[in-house]
Amino acid sequence: MLAGSTMSQIGYMILAAGLGPAGYAFAIFHLLTHGFFKANMFLGAGSVMHGMNDDVNMRHYGALAKAMPYTFWTFAMGYLAIIGVPPLAGYFSKDHIIEAAFGRSALIGSLALLGAGVTAFYMTRLMLMTFLGEKRWQEGVHPHESPKTMTVPLILLAALSVVSGVAMNGWIQGWLEPATGAHPHEISWVPTPVGWATMAVVAVGVAVGWLLFGRRPIPESAPASSNPFTIVGRNDLFGDAVNDTLVVKPTMLLADGVVATDQRAIDAGADGLADIVQGLSSRGRQLQTGQVRRYALGLTMGVVGIGVVMILSQLA
Repeated sequence: MLAGSTMSQIGYMILAAGLGPAGYAFAIFHLLTHGFFKANMFLGAGSVMHGMNDDVNMRHYGALAKAMPYTFWTFAMGYLAIIGVPPLAGYFSKDHIIEAAFGRSALIGSLALLGAGVTAFYMTRLMLMTFLGEKRWQEGVHPHESPKTMTVPLILLAALSVVSGVAMNGWIQGWLEPATGAHPHEISWVPTPVGWATMAVVAVGVAVGWLLFGRRPIPESAPASSNPFTIVGRNDLFGDAVNDTLVVKPTMLLADGVVATDQRAIDAGADGLADIVQGLSSRGRQLQTGQVRRYALGLTMGVVGIGVVMILSQLA
């Protein structure tokens, strides 16, 4: 889930860079803030894996907030930062990308706004399934907090997830101006109408996540579903199936054909010619044994043969 989240945040960075001068600085800004809070959450995921004996199935987690308090609270800071809760880092970097996107196009801005709601939903799902609710630990698993070699970096990254947006807000545009040029979209500390709309969409995403995963028990295995959105989601938008059908299978078929041609035509022809040469050389080799007795016998038989022919020719 965190890896997929990283791709979505990279999408925001690319979007910002694609907006031109209005978003160049925001792309770098979000790269830096995202580096802090996503590193915090990735290390937090590693801490959870450490405490859960390397079990990576979130359906086997739950109620880890009490068992792993440092991991929970530091991860929570990353969660609040990535969904854009003010005044944490994502509020300044990601939300202002959405602001700049609306400045360029209502459609692009709306899609970026929708992405903020989706991010809030699946990150809320992650928090609820991992740290809250009832425990669903497997037999023999005893969650425990990670050592200081992990919790101290978590605390530092959590702190940066909280303050990096405030620290770099406004300053980063001026610092990057020589490289990014003009930047007509100014950073505001006070939420704009788009900022309020973004927070409202984020709140809806959080609420939907809580309604679906916070009010009901979470089964230890994914339940069967006929919901088309669930089916599409579980199959990764059928991207793997499409790729397998259109790319992998045709490529493998072509590769099998090339291999068969190589083995049955090229290699077989070369091997057949080699067999013929080897057979002829084996036969010819028998004429040159290097044994003097055989040479003498052959010479004697030749002389006798010539003599017999000459005598028979005289008699005729």
